[in-house]
Amino acid sequence: MIRAATSNALRRAVRSSTRGAPSCAVPGNMSFHASAKREEEATADAVAPVESKGGLFGTGLSEWFALPIGITAAVPLVKFDWYVINEETQLLAVFLAFCVTVYTQGGDAIYKALDQKAVDLLKEHTEAEDKVIEALEQKLVFLKANQNMVNDFEAINEIRAETYEKLNAAGAIKPQHDFKAQVQRMLNMIAQEEASHTDKVKTALMAEATATVTEKFSTDKALKKAALDSAIAKIKGGKAGADPIQAAFVQFFKDKAAAVKASGDDSEEVAQREAMIAKMNSVAKNEGFFFQFDSKGNPSMSV
Repeated sequence: MIRAATSNALRRAVRSSTRGAPSCAVPGNMSFHASAKREEEATADAVAPVESKGGLFGTGLSEWFALPIGITAAVPLVKFDWYVINEETQLLAVFLAFCVTVYTQGGDAIYKALDQKAVDLLKEHTEAEDKVIEALEQKLVFLKANQNMVNDFEAINEIRAETYEKLNAAGAIKPQHDFKAQVQRMLNMIAQEEASHTDKVKTALMAEATATVTEKFSTDKALKKAALDSAIAKIKGGKAGADPIQAAFVQFFKDKAAAVKASGDDSEEVAQREAMIAKMNSVAKNEGFFFQFDSKGNPSMSV
């Protein structure tokens, strides 16, 4: 009976000593959750707890009164052998000393370790929930953006059909523009060839006329004397007759024109035309023109 009374007294002392301990030391307070509180938890929190007087055995007295009371009660208990001090008492003392040492020396560290673990778990849980919320928000934005997808595709199809119509209309007109550009290219090439040939003929005629007139004046003393008299008269400023050199050039061109007209030889002109036709056909073939030229220079469609 004494042992039972002592055990009850020790349990009460331990219970009263744990009233000031941190919340992490009480097993019932270790549960937590990152989500919102449930209704039953809110209801339980709303209930006001019964205030305890505290102190020694709930009497409101200081816990230090337990020391003299314990000493006073221990003397007769030990004196009359109501309580025998044996190995169980020693084990109890050692266990109490261990509990007190752990509570006073390591209780704060244990509390901080458990609290830090709870904080880390709560942080990880919050980060995971934030990622899930962010992913759901992005999905919501994507779904809202896709609400007009049908209208967008219809607009794209309308633009595509309109573009095809414009391309078809342009395709019907484009060959005409290409044909016009090809004809202009051929006309410009013919004009350039004619201008080049005319310059070459003029240069050749002038060279031939100069050589002929020079030779004529070199061999004929009368012409040489007439040219010298005309030059002296022009220098003196007197009245001079017709320039014999100019007259010689004019006569040369008249004789040349009459000789060409009388001969009727058009071999040079035919050779020139054939060379021009060959050059135009080469350009038309290389650049993919719509027409070609026959031997007479008449165009014919090649497509």
